[in-house]
Parts: sequence; C-alpha cells; structure tokens
Amino acid sequence: MNTKLASITILLLIPALAEAQQVPPRCHDPLSEGQLTGLVKGSVPALPIQQNVAKCGIDFEPTEDAISRLRSAGAPEGVLAAVRSATGPAERKPRVVAGSKKVNPKDGLTYVWIPPGTFLMGCSPGDSECLEDEKPAHRATITRGFWLGETPVTQQAYQRVTGQNPSHFDGANLPVESVNWDEARAFCMAIGGRLPTEAEWEYAARAGSRGARYGNLDDIAWYQENSGGTTQGVGQKRANAFGLYDMLGNVWQWVADWYGSYPSGGESDPSGAESGNHKLLRGGSWVNLSGVVRVSFRNGYVPILRENGIGLRCVRE
Repeated sequence: MNTKLASITILLLIPALAEAQQVPPRCHDPLSEGQLTGLVKGSVPALPIQQNVAKCGIDFEPTEDAISRLRSAGAPEGVLAAVRSATGPAERKPRVVAGSKKVNPKDGLTYVWIPPGTFLMGCSPGDSECLEDEKPAHRATITRGFWLGETPVTQQAYQRVTGQNPSHFDGANLPVESVNWDEARAFCMAIGGRLPTEAEWEYAARAGSRGARYGNLDDIAWYQENSGGTTQGVGQKRANAFGLYDMLGNVWQWVADWYGSYPSGGESDPSGAESGNHKLLRGGSWVNLSGVVRVSFRNGYVPILRENGIGLRCVRE
C-alpha cells in the first residue's frame, strides 16, 4: 500500500475508532427509560451502556413491557440482560419493618409503621365482657401497611396545625380533646393523612394480641381507677408490640367508619357501614371503667358532639 492510500485509509478509520471509543456521559443518577432508549438509538456501543446500567441502576421497573420497548428501539441482548439485573426503584426503597418510625414535619408527631396482616376482629376469645355489637368475631385483612400516630394527637400538635386548642384540660403534652368527628378528620387531612378505619385501629391496637387488652390494664392505660380525674401526658404507659402508646385509655379516638353491625364472614380492608347517624370511637378514656377499656369495645357517637374524653390519632399512608 502506498503512503497516500494508507493516509486515506487512516482518515476513514478515525470516525469509526472514535465511535467505538465513545462512552455515555458519566451518570450520577439512575438512568430513565428515555435516556437508555436515546443511548441505544445513538452511536454508543453496547458495552459502555451495559457498564453504566450496572453502575448507576435504572429509575424504572424492568418489566417485560419495558424490555420489549427497549428491544424495539434496537437494544442488543447484552443491554437487555443488564437492564433485567439492574437495581430498580422498588429495590432501592429502604425496607420498612413493623415499628419503624418517622416524624411528620407538619404536626411534629412521630408515626409508626404498621405492616399489613390478618387478625380476628371483634370479641376476643374468652372475653366475657363483650357486648352484642362486638360480635361476631371475624377475620379481617389489612392489605396495605400504613403509618399511625405513635400517640394520640397532643395539644401542642393540634395548636401547631390549627392555631387552636379546644381542650378542657390544659397541657402541651396532654392529648387534645373536645374535638368532634369533622374537626378530627380536618386535622388529619391538614397534616397529609386521614382517620384510621375501625379495622385498622383494632388491628394496630391488638398488635398481634388476641386478648381483650394488649397487657395489664394499669400498665398500659389511663382509666377511671388510675387517671386522677384528668387526662395524662401521652406516652407514659407501656406501649403495645407495635410501639404505640395510649391505644387504650386516656382519650377516645375517632375512626373513619359509620357505626354498624359486623359481617358474618371475613373481609379485606373493611370500611364499615355505608351511612348512619353515629361515627365510631375506640379505646376508652380517662373517665371510663375497666370493662369499656378493651380493644374490641365499640362506641357509636353523634359526630357533631365534643367531650373532654374524646381525641384522635391519624394515619399517614
């Protein structure tokens, strides 16, 4: 080959060599499906794409539909294999376990993770104090976990969000009381949450216990015999197995449901009666006798009324 021909050949090879050496820009975040499609359709060789997928992960789930779209865009099997084995969003989410906690910046309260599960709702086995509306006991399944307030809403938290404190008893760490159902619901919505359903409340209160209470009553609850005739600061009694305080006693807690009869069979994510005249209160309060302060006791109450033994606790998804 003469010198002139060799020079021409080298000039022709330079773009190809440059293309072969081209790599995707260094990634700092997981690759989106759109970015990956752009790389595949561009002039970037397969190997650097595979390396970046392995290094940076992807921000979409590698479903068969996503793989099919990438294949249609021209992705070679090596890239598709890298996508299938890449770390997607679901795997990057920290695993949340029962009892995990986080603080809600809106109300300043701590919320506890309640995992999904199935439990026996209603009259506890062997509980001779059950009323007819606690029967029949039936299996209820909570299909999605949720964050529930570690304690009832305090006066400090309520005032922080609403600018008001309707309570009869005065104290920043005392549970807020004298709130009706609409006010309780409005507060929970204002902090980015909602009232728990009756089933969610009982499931969380039991925390795996099948008994009428999740511990010795004096250890876990403020009620008529030990309250001293007033509400008490939240979180002083022993928590249940989920790490929730004052699920029994201190103040009643509004739930979302209308008061109605229980079904005869099992349910998933029950939400109570479709309508009614009374909303439900759960848990008992500082003024109640021990027979009321049980996890299955149900109190149908006129939703517009306020009492100094009625408070609330919120759910965040």
